[in-house]
Amino acid sequence: MRLVFLLKIGRTVKIYIMIRLDDLLIENYKIYQDDSLYTFTSDAILLSKFTTVKKGDIVADFCAGSGIVGLHLYLLNKEKIKSVRLFELQTAMLDLSKKSIEYNNLSSVISAEQTDLSKLDTSYAGAFSLITCNPPYMESGRGEDSHNEQIAICKSEVALKLEDLIKSCSLALKFGGRLNMVHRADRLADIIYLMRKFNIEPKKLQLVLGAKDIPYLVLIEGVKGGKKGLKHLSPIKN
Repeated sequence: MRLVFLLKIGRTVKIYIMIRLDDLLIENYKIYQDDSLYTFTSDAILLSKFTTVKKGDIVADFCAGSGIVGLHLYLLNKEKIKSVRLFELQTAMLDLSKKSIEYNNLSSVISAEQTDLSKLDTSYAGAFSLITCNPPYMESGRGEDSHNEQIAICKSEVALKLEDLIKSCSLALKFGGRLNMVHRADRLADIIYLMRKFNIEPKKLQLVLGAKDIPYLVLIEGVKGGKKGLKHLSPIKN
């Protein structure tokens, strides 16, 4: 389903397709997307499927966007997950996730709030056993879209640095809690360094291969306070 907006200029009528309702391909669940904003890619689904859920997990999805990772992860693991909280900075993206939660009648288990993750409130210290995150990939000053600030915030670290994000993940995780993240493969060294800096030990890693079998994404899990020992899963082709 799409919501279509018409703009009449003189005798000309232009059609703008803005909000659409996409099928999540799990039972009859759907998600709202806005063509004028950043729409999710297969990266989000890869992260959801990579993440291992434990019985009773209290989940946070950081940099939630329209809520795809949190929604998809919950729908794959409804019998295990106790609750999911979506954290998103941008109002327009947050509103989409709230519409999806309401449409799917999931408000009893999934909630969404507007949060600047670079300044996460200490009231969330140790609140979650599992955090998923599909953050902005590009360092500030690279790959930004000067014509669309909302998209730039989703793609580049203009509003949230990787270091601040992982620091907040460490704050919000209980001891033994897990952080699962998808990111660019060429940022792997930065991710491992920052995880260890904030007491999150990398434990599981999987590369995603693109053209010519060159890794372009990395899926990684870290455990707060975990012991050393990194398991490498077989690369996957996307």
